[in-house]
Amino acid sequence: MADRAHQANHLLALEPVAEILADGNSYGFRRGRCTADAIEQAVIVLARADAAPWVLEGDIKGCYDHISHPWLLNHIPMDTRTLQGWLRAGYLEHETWFATEEGTPQGGIISPTLANLTLDGLEALLQRTFGTREQGQTQPPKMHLVRYADDFIITSRDRDLLESKVKPLVETFLQERGLQLSPEKTRITHIDEGFDFLGQHLRKYGGKLLATPSKKNTQAFLGKVRAIIEANVSASQACLIEQLNPVIRGWANYHRHCSAKHTFDRVDFEIWRKLWHWSRRRHPRKSLRWVKARYFHAMGGRSWCFAVDTGERTPAGQPLYLKLVYAAKTPIRRHIKVRALANPFDPAWQPYFAERAFQQRFGITRREAGIQSS
Repeated sequence: MADRAHQANHLLALEPVAEILADGNSYGFRRGRCTADAIEQAVIVLARADAAPWVLEGDIKGCYDHISHPWLLNHIPMDTRTLQGWLRAGYLEHETWFATEEGTPQGGIISPTLANLTLDGLEALLQRTFGTREQGQTQPPKMHLVRYADDFIITSRDRDLLESKVKPLVETFLQERGLQLSPEKTRITHIDEGFDFLGQHLRKYGGKLLATPSKKNTQAFLGKVRAIIEANVSASQACLIEQLNPVIRGWANYHRHCSAKHTFDRVDFEIWRKLWHWSRRRHPRKSLRWVKARYFHAMGGRSWCFAVDTGERTPAGQPLYLKLVYAAKTPIRRHIKVRALANPFDPAWQPYFAERAFQQRFGITRREAGIQSS
């Protein structure tokens, strides 16, 4: 605990410096930024009719485990003796101590900031190298970087430019820091074929860009839901609903900013089918009509609502039900990306972040709510 508190003290001083040095379109592990900002930025740079059609999907192999210690000691603006102690402290696993010759502290709260400082500068390097038309070119390269932690994409109008110049430049940038691209996860894709980024699938259909929950992310979510249901075969209906609701609500809220209506409907059907099987299995000798009446009720415009009577009553004497959360009930709402230059440590930006927090929580601005900004 003492070491963790010591790291927290240094992080208080290091984080504002990291914010100043950060790439404008880096969104991972930064205050006031989230995955929705990264996805929205990807949509912005790819949605236009004349947007770059080629995308380099980058993934860094074991980013936190392989960052060069000498590079960190030479470039991180903090006490090098303290940093060196953290980097070489090692870690315990099954009561066995292992030395650390590379990488950031295992589980350290300062590790994400160290990783961001390591990767910052790539966007500026790309802009310096490819930001203007080269001799003989009639069009700009339309080079854009969007990064969240160690996952990033780079757009370009030309596949050969990504393959022959951009990718080697990124590899050199990473090699200086002891890192390398993952061969399995790094690829160049045309936007008409689509690609997965941060759990969502971005693809153009007839020139229109759509961002939808990726198949891999959806299947992982459904697998988690099925595992919860199967692990609660003998549990009460109320207990099962209490375990499922946070999982469903969290997944739906994550994807509520994209074109997810169709996926939400499909997910709700798959969960209903699994719950129907769960209900029938508990009462093999009862009729289907009895099982439906026992576990499913008509409410809120839905005739098959998985709910249980809590035993409490409203002032009017109506029963109160504990109901399963349905993904399709989550409203789809476009996310407004954070401004690239917004700095949460600068007092001048505090009203901006306060307004964003209010809007994200209530879905409307202070002006729309009739509240005057102070």
